[in-house]
Amino acid sequence: MSVNLFTTAATVQATCERGLAPYLAAELTACGFPPRREHKTGVEFVATLSDCARLCLQSRVAYSFLYQLLNFRANNADELYRAAAKYPWEDALLPDVEITLTTRVQNDSITDTRYPTLKLKDAIVDRLRQAHGRRPNSNGDKNGAVVHLNWQDDQAWIFLNAAGQKLSDRGYRKIPGRAPVRETLAAAIVQATGYDGSQPLIIPMGGSGALAIEAALIARRAAPGLLRDNYGFKHLKNFSPDDYRQWRKDLAKAKTEAVAPIILGDIDEEAVRAAQQNAKTAGVDGCLKFYTGDFRETPFIGESGGGIIIVNPPYDERMGADAALYKSIGDWLKQKCKGNTAYVFTGNKELAKKIGLRAERRFEFFNAQIDCRLLKFSLY
Repeated sequence: MSVNLFTTAATVQATCERGLAPYLAAELTACGFPPRREHKTGVEFVATLSDCARLCLQSRVAYSFLYQLLNFRANNADELYRAAAKYPWEDALLPDVEITLTTRVQNDSITDTRYPTLKLKDAIVDRLRQAHGRRPNSNGDKNGAVVHLNWQDDQAWIFLNAAGQKLSDRGYRKIPGRAPVRETLAAAIVQATGYDGSQPLIIPMGGSGALAIEAALIARRAAPGLLRDNYGFKHLKNFSPDDYRQWRKDLAKAKTEAVAPIILGDIDEEAVRAAQQNAKTAGVDGCLKFYTGDFRETPFIGESGGGIIIVNPPYDERMGADAALYKSIGDWLKQKCKGNTAYVFTGNKELAKKIGLRAERRFEFFNAQIDCRLLKFSLY
């Protein structure tokens, strides 16, 4: 008797960038899925594949939702093959689906990490050929069904990746700009400030717009997953197009229109043009006000205060980071931004000292491998 994974609860690993697990845990709790366990790059909880599909549309900070199919012991690739071949893949995958296999392997018997990928593919293909009389195609583009193997020492886990391609790939950033902040990290930075759309938001040094666009999506209560249409779960057995259309329709209805002003600026005219185009693709260009100029020329909504300022200066010399820049940021905040709450995101702790203000709070983040901080300054 076949099992419908869309209605069957299982262990799910929600993955994210390092440092974002607390934000992901809060997000899942708000959606009704309290975590069982939290680790550096993800959160474990229990859900159906249908739940994972809806979360792919809603999540702002997750990379992927990995729905667990198997957990077993395997000392070598042959044991991996035998265990994987016993699983009824015909319950999970359609006969003509294109499959992408991803692996994370740390096992002493493996010297070439491509080998377990090949053995897992053979196990899946052999089982489906036996069930349907033909074999599926496999590729590496993640545009179809995605199966993930995590093999650590003698323990192996096999998952269906409900997202397919990373959820950070929203699809709106057609022009990335220089040193862009990934969309999921941008969303978490905005969330850390407590921004909810009710207060003015000022983002000088806005680059190609990720921080401002993610803020606008938060302010409008807009699900970021509505910006793209292809997901791994759409290529799995028992996927319901009718349910999918209804989920998107319900989420679209939840969007709001009125938000307080969001100002995005940059000294680079090309960056501002890129931000305008990206915001238009995301459908939030009407929420943003753009300007080109130095951060000290930011057109405030008056100086009565109550707003949030997010400054994302460069933090390596190649991008123009130096002590004078950070000192000028501190001077500007002290002299021109009173009554607002400012946040400076940087990966250079030494330069951060040049701001000349005592941080009220420090939020830990990672931008790729760079250890970063979001520094909070209340400007009385």
